Amino acid sequence: MYRYRVLSALAIASMLAACSGGTGTVPSTNATTPTSQNQAKYPRITMSAEGQPIVYFYNKNIELGGLVDNGSGSRVERTPESIITGAMTYHNGPVQTAPKIYIVEWGTWNSTGDPDGVYNTYKNFISGVGGSQWMSSQTQYTQSGGAHVGNASGSYAGTWNDTTNALPSLTRSGTYQSNLAAEASRAAAHFGDYSASASYIIMIPHGHGVYGFGTQYCAWHSSTSASGGRIAYTNLPYMPDAGANCGSGSVNSPGTNDGVSIVGGHEQAETETDPQPNTGWLDSGNNETGDKCAWVNLQNTSFSTGTFPTQPLWSNSANGCVQ
Repeated sequence: MYRYRVLSALAIASMLAACSGGTGTVPSTNATTPTSQNQAKYPRITMSAEGQPIVYFYNKNIELGGLVDNGSGSRVERTPESIITGAMTYHNGPVQTAPKIYIVEWGTWNSTGDPDGVYNTYKNFISGVGGSQWMSSQTQYTQSGGAHVGNASGSYAGTWNDTTNALPSLTRSGTYQSNLAAEASRAAAHFGDYSASASYIIMIPHGHGVYGFGTQYCAWHSSTSASGGRIAYTNLPYMPDAGANCGSGSVNSPGTNDGVSIVGGHEQAETETDPQPNTGWLDSGNNETGDKCAWVNLQNTSFSTGTFPTQPLWSNSANGCVQ
């Protein structure tokens, strides 16, 4: 059963006013000294035009500045020394018991569309996620009947470069979400997988503005009704376009693509534990397993396919963030 919150009009108005697509900064936000207690906060979850929850992973300033609404009416400060606490609880929906990750390169992904090699970075990272120690903590989360989140090697299932369906403008708030959901549905038809364990990652090339990206969020995930069933999908814009706001240089120097695996990993872990948002595992403030540890204790982590920057993930059994 969905656990919808009523979001304040002020929070939503602030959110829409701040979004402009592409690069930029969030006004009156500081990563170490939070602003006035009266400043409107950003909702962790909003609703798509289809009426499905969208879960946002905000940029460093918003997450670490205590500007994300935790649902309690009080401020929760975020610093590298202080994380959101409280156990994850289950809300009666599916988890991904046998994750399959499908990458969608939408539009042009040549040297012009991908000057920083983001696709190869993400593909190599995601190819090593299944069976990794980093993802192993998430297998503690189960669905009705007791089946656990899966963590088998080989979860990367393929890539589709969609050049048939033209990449539309994604800078308008009224249509960009619907366009992404439609592309996810086309991807599901292409691959023929409508299972709850399928994840469709919609990658947007360099220089193509996406509403709110960088100025507010780094990525988000949701679900949509496709012809063969409800599918999980992620909006993954071109991380280097947002610079340090979305992770560049967070671990390595220059670390141009650091945010690719930090953000991509965050979204994948949350998709596996809450593929139909608000029905899987989240805490009382609507934070998912990656949100509770966002932008803290970042490090290089070894996978079978290479070494990539990652963030910790929340573990109920450890009562904290683990790598």
